[in-house]
Amino acid sequence: MKITIVLNGKKAGLPEVRNAIAIFRQEREDVQVRVTYEYGDVARFLDEAIQNGVDRFIIGGGDGSVNEVVDAMAKLPREKRPILAILPLGTANDFATACTIPLTPLEALRFAASGSTSPIDMARANERHFVNMATAGFGAKVTSETPVELKNFLGGGAYTLTGVLKAMDFVPYKSKIVTPKHEMDLHGIFAGAICNGRQAGGGQVLAPRAMINDGLLDIVSILKFKLVDIPQVLWEIQNPSQDGQFIKYLQTPWVESSADSEIPVNLDGEPYNAKKIRFEIIPSAIDLVIPKDAPCLI
Repeated sequence: MKITIVLNGKKAGLPEVRNAIAIFRQEREDVQVRVTYEYGDVARFLDEAIQNGVDRFIIGGGDGSVNEVVDAMAKLPREKRPILAILPLGTANDFATACTIPLTPLEALRFAASGSTSPIDMARANERHFVNMATAGFGAKVTSETPVELKNFLGGGAYTLTGVLKAMDFVPYKSKIVTPKHEMDLHGIFAGAICNGRQAGGGQVLAPRAMINDGLLDIVSILKFKLVDIPQVLWEIQNPSQDGQFIKYLQTPWVESSADSEIPVNLDGEPYNAKKIRFEIIPSAIDLVIPKDAPCLI
């Protein structure tokens, strides 16, 4: 079996990573290691691996690195995409965590080489691709425009979210979404998520029903609320419904979103801006090394 490991350059020098790869190379004969320096390296290393007849392509990094390889794979014919495996090295590793992929380097590498594979969906936002989640509005704005100290506050749940919202004097967006079965004008929307996976933001589960091989996107829209509404908001997050007062939740193969002004969007951590975006699922697009009993598989 030919294996290529591509490491995010910021993580390649970590002692635990180097030690794990050294042991892994003793256990496996044909292992090539590449390290990224700038955006575009992942796509270049992917092309190189395909030319060398690689069987499994292991991406070592966080959700952003996974996004980069997925976007690169999307540009290839389906039959040329190698089996993808993940070596989680990011701060959050939301996609890998939801997939119950091992998080320690050596265990992750061994699983990447010998674990079972399943075809999973990827998603497209206009011309860009992602595999976990696109967040829009307030969350994406905070991610792209605020310092790390403030971003870290977002892990604290709805109370912290509301406090940051008030501190920034955030103005909610007005948006229209269209799906095969629905058309909704959403007034006062300050956050939304278009989900293939279940969680983002370091463990925040936004789409508890999402499956990565069901051919559907899970759409979550969070409407403006007051402090007094927080108990209801928290209840609706745990019990999502299309008819929620503050949380609108629906499943669809595609959705078109339009707004009067550009809404900041975050695709697996990568920034994107547009007034109109068509999100759609691409079923069974990638063969991923993932436990057969992963909760996000049908």
